[in-house]
Amino acid sequence: MSLSIESAPSTTHQPQGIVEQPELGTARSPVPLAWISLTTIAALLALWSLASSYGLVSPLFLPSPLAVYQALQGLAVTGFVDATLAQHVGASLLRIFSALALAILLGVPAGIAIGTSRLGKGILDPIVEFVRPLPPLAYLPLVIIWLGIGEASKIAVIALAMLPPIILSAATGVKSTSTDHINAARAFGASRLQVLRHVILPSALPSVLTGTRIALGAGWSTLVAAELVAATRGLGFMIQSAAQFLVTDVVIAGIVVIAAVAFVFEMTARQLERWLVPWATRR
Repeated sequence: MSLSIESAPSTTHQPQGIVEQPELGTARSPVPLAWISLTTIAALLALWSLASSYGLVSPLFLPSPLAVYQALQGLAVTGFVDATLAQHVGASLLRIFSALALAILLGVPAGIAIGTSRLGKGILDPIVEFVRPLPPLAYLPLVIIWLGIGEASKIAVIALAMLPPIILSAATGVKSTSTDHINAARAFGASRLQVLRHVILPSALPSVLTGTRIALGAGWSTLVAAELVAATRGLGFMIQSAAQFLVTDVVIAGIVVIAAVAFVFEMTARQLERWLVPWATRR
């Protein structure tokens, strides 16, 4: 007896290598961040204008954007408390840059000492951790007792606020230096000073620049407190004087100027970072 085997019905197979893709719509390019930021600012200004126009907030507490703009024009032309806006900005910038130079001069060597020496860390680390959380107003009276009410006390208070970020960032940059690079330099006969100059410092430079950016923010936030003491010019002094006389439009104008100068500082610091340490920046 012969057995017949019925063949299974043939099925049609899709050729290999061909994959059906679902239909997709046209890909949309993302909205640039600059447009989002500008839209946000425009919306805030519109809400501010509406609140002022309909009297939702008293002009004494929140003057209109137009009043603030006119106050800026008046500050630039006629000034406030016996000085123009440019003179106030110049006085504040002089204090900020003097304090920054002092903080870098003291902070970078201190950070290197903490990062390279157990003795340096044991001596300096407790001091840094003691000063770091203190608000400037806490040690301002003591600085005045030591240095008087002149420019030295103002610069010293701002510098003390800038020191911890610079010291900690320098120490972190030193500690992050590759051990292989240090050993390679020593294998080629480099001295300790040459290792420090050609290996450790270039490796720590990105962290130092980041700490400097943070220190500038801390310095600007301390500026108002520093200019409370026997100052005759400066943005902080101008804002405090306007607040005493309830000139709110000048107060807001001064805040806008401080924010604008801080923004310019940030953009300049970022550009400087791209120029000095292009290998450590993300484009």
